[in-house]
Amino acid sequence: MTLAWAGFLGRKVGVLVVTLLIASLAIFLCLYLAPGDPATVIAGGTKPNPAVLAHIRLEYHLDDPWWQQYLRWLKGVVTGDMGTSFVYHTSVASLLRARAFSTALLVMYAGAIIVGVGVAAGVMSSLRGRFARTIINVATTIAMGAPTFVVAVVLITIFSTGLSWFPIYGSGSGLLGRLDHLTLPAIALSLSFLAYVASITRAAVDEEKSAEHVDTARSRGLRERLITRRHVLRNAAAPILTVSGISVAGLFSGTAVAEQAFGVQGLGSLLVDAAAKKDLAVVQMISLLMVAAFVIVNVLVDTINAVLDPRLTMERGRA
Repeated sequence: MTLAWAGFLGRKVGVLVVTLLIASLAIFLCLYLAPGDPATVIAGGTKPNPAVLAHIRLEYHLDDPWWQQYLRWLKGVVTGDMGTSFVYHTSVASLLRARAFSTALLVMYAGAIIVGVGVAAGVMSSLRGRFARTIINVATTIAMGAPTFVVAVVLITIFSTGLSWFPIYGSGSGLLGRLDHLTLPAIALSLSFLAYVASITRAAVDEEKSAEHVDTARSRGLRERLITRRHVLRNAAAPILTVSGISVAGLFSGTAVAEQAFGVQGLGSLLVDAAAKKDLAVVQMISLLMVAAFVIVNVLVDTINAVLDPRLTMERGRA
């Protein structure tokens, strides 16, 4: 058992490292091949002095071969040196530290909504009557197709401008202030993922309801509530956990839209600004962090699934 777990964790760590290396190379090459000249951006003009451009290229090693630039950047990331922002003229690490908490809190808030509301809606849709199932199915179908920016506009119009329940703009200060400011962004960010989790939860519970072991439990005279808790929901937990984890991981890619719409000073809005100004060091690091967060969350979900069902670990260890 110990060897199986060691092999399982070793494979997961290996996949994590390889994925991050491939992602870092892809991110670097995409930005390296993108149109525009970073030296011109740094110089701060459309027609800068050629001598100034030459000095900037020399200082930032912009004329080096791409693979040398990539290895230099990768070495800096590994050693904790994330580089210097061309636009903000400060270290990338300090920029990320100033905004990381808002994004992390937004993702956790949205993740809690996805897991709590999405799973509850899916279970209710499967276990309640036809009317509740129809209402929830219609609502989740609409929510699944609603773009984040459209949901953001609707939420602002109703709950900020109309009812004045929540602030429109900013990140807030203090935990309660931040939660107040992040409520609408979290709802906008989580809505389509919530609908997806609800749909998968409903399907998983429906499948377990008709399973043979559930029929056997009913034939033994067990109470329906006990059957639902012990035999239906417990066995449906694995696919629900998996899709919930994937959805939460996917939130990182959607933070830019939500943060821009609500003026949240987080990593997503910084990524948009940095990309528009071709601030390569900032774009590279935020993109890599988002990929890392996505992969790490998925590794954690796989590990939790393996803990809940050790057969997964043993089967993969024999594969």
